[in-house]
Amino acid sequence: MLTIVARAVIIYLVVLFLYRLMGKRQLGEMQPFELVLTLIIADLATIPMAEISVPVLHGIVPLLTLVLVHFILTLLCKVSTKFSQFVSGKPVIVVNPNGIDYKALKNLNLSIDDVMEAIRGAGYFKLEQVQYAIMETNGKMSVFPKSEFSPVTNGDMKIKTEKSALPINLVSEGKIIKDNLKIAKVDENYITKILEKANIKRVKDCLVLTVDKGGAVFVQAFNKAYQTFNVEPLGQVQE
Repeated sequence: MLTIVARAVIIYLVVLFLYRLMGKRQLGEMQPFELVLTLIIADLATIPMAEISVPVLHGIVPLLTLVLVHFILTLLCKVSTKFSQFVSGKPVIVVNPNGIDYKALKNLNLSIDDVMEAIRGAGYFKLEQVQYAIMETNGKMSVFPKSEFSPVTNGDMKIKTEKSALPINLVSEGKIIKDNLKIAKVDENYITKILEKANIKRVKDCLVLTVDKGGAVFVQAFNKAYQTFNVEPLGQVQE
């Protein structure tokens, strides 16, 4: 009996240590490969606990191997945007200003009820209140409301507002997101001009850069405070 207790304590401490190494993401925030890893670790950990005939080391080695794989995958996802999209997928817009994108729903295997439930969970009960709804790679849906339905609504205060604009992420962790350049219909020179205005010398020094259709910029260099300013609206950028 003492052997079983000792093995259970050892495996528990090892798994606790490994999860501390992996970070503090909540279950609902995990990427697909992280969720798979979590399920496998949980299954592997029970084997040496219950089976005395299995050496404890034979249970610990696979756990350490999986965590090593996790770190390698995480590193590759940071280095390569394409690899990250292959492993984790990419955010998909399921609701846009024209309504629900049914083709996107079919690709994600979602139903209208799933979308409505997610929107209600974000505090909105009518589709006409939503400008965009985006299915994130961790399975959660982010809701971007129309300006007049934002919290402490401008509509209630009778303040005229411009149409909401969804920011486009052009730089992430020092790397240009080329797919988003096509969406924004700009080139790398556009990014260079923004970085010069923000006094950031190189793209790889930029942590994040987003621009919305109206030209509102959010930019931040690594280990520095963010900056916001306006540039020429995306639709009016001169080639």
